[in-house]
Amino acid sequence: MRNSLKIALVLLLPLMLFGHEAAAEKKSAPKYREIKWEELVPASWQPEKLLASLNVDKLSDSSPEAIKALKIIEEEWKKAPANPLIQGQAIKLPGYVVPLDWENSATLKEFLLVPYFGACIHTPPPPANQIIYIRMETPAKGIKSMSAVWVYGKLELERNDSGLMGSSSYSMRPDKVELYK
Repeated sequence: MRNSLKIALVLLLPLMLFGHEAAAEKKSAPKYREIKWEELVPASWQPEKLLASLNVDKLSDSSPEAIKALKIIEEEWKKAPANPLIQGQAIKLPGYVVPLDWENSATLKEFLLVPYFGACIHTPPPPANQIIYIRMETPAKGIKSMSAVWVYGKLELERNDSGLMGSSSYSMRPDKVELYK
């Protein structure tokens, strides 16, 4: 009888250990909260007040007043504040890819994640609090300029300026990037 018990323990011990390891992995794996782009904007930031003060509805394209207003808007967009309440959260967010650094023709290492197609290619870029600077540890494959993707990772408050492409209020070293489905 004791030999049967020993054999059972020997056979069950690896299963018991494997089960505990799997449970520990599940506990340590981050759970991502799906967010919307609006959550990146702090409640205190109200750009509509700036637009109202510039009377943009009464400006005509290419007029000196419109060009001056556009410069003011671009400067304010660069300074758009981040939402401190979202700092360090594990999130999942869809967006579009604006490449910054191609590892080679088939892989991407750095990009901006933006909320709408064509952002940062057309002027002006979105406000800084609507741009996330993504820096990949391992280059992503199969992702192209303006691909729709999901990013998963911890969101950090970090300002970056990518020149003509726009300034960002956030950064992320994602755990995963996948094509949007």
